[in-house]
Amino acid sequence: MIRAKLFVMSALMILLTVATASAQGAEHAAAATGNSWFIPASPAFAVAIAAFGGALGDGKAIAAACEGTARNPGAGGRIFTMLLLGLALIETLVLFTFLTLFIPSAIIK
Repeated sequence: MIRAKLFVMSALMILLTVATASAQGAEHAAAATGNSWFIPASPAFAVAIAAFGGALGDGKAIAAACEGTARNPGAGGRIFTMLLLGLALIETLVLFTFLTLFIPSAIIK
């Protein structure tokens, strides 16, 4: 299982690196080949990766909070407060990724 995760993450990092490396000559490559779908789509891939990581983090946090409340029901209120704070911070990272990638591209156009 760890090998599969490592393979998927390596493939995604290679794809993102290729998009960054080929961004320098995007005008000439698009005019020559007409196939430049990946450069505009790379922010969408980055946000998808961030959302995937955020969803995994949310799932683990919720599972840990449920387990903690099941073990100690008296601490349920404090666990719930910390859960909400953690979930807000996890989702904020996804929103920061979205803003970092899409707002500058909207300003440039």
